[in-house]
Amino acid sequence: MADNSHIPTATAPERKPLPEAAKRALAEAEARRAAAQATIAPATREAGGPAGPEPTRFGDWERKGIASDF
Repeated sequence: MADNSHIPTATAPERKPLPEAAKRALAEAEARRAAAQATIAPATREAGGPAGPEPTRFGDWERKGIASDF
């Protein structure tokens, strides 16, 4: 078996500490993302819509065993 001890291993470089302004900016961005996510209404099912996967995603509709492509 070959001795690979002379090959350097890859390590993650050390990161410099973030300045306070960068920390504030990241916190503000996270707060904006959370506020935007809270205002999004949950998806509702279509009344009388198709069961199963979204048909427009797969390119066809199927009703009572009959599929129609469009």
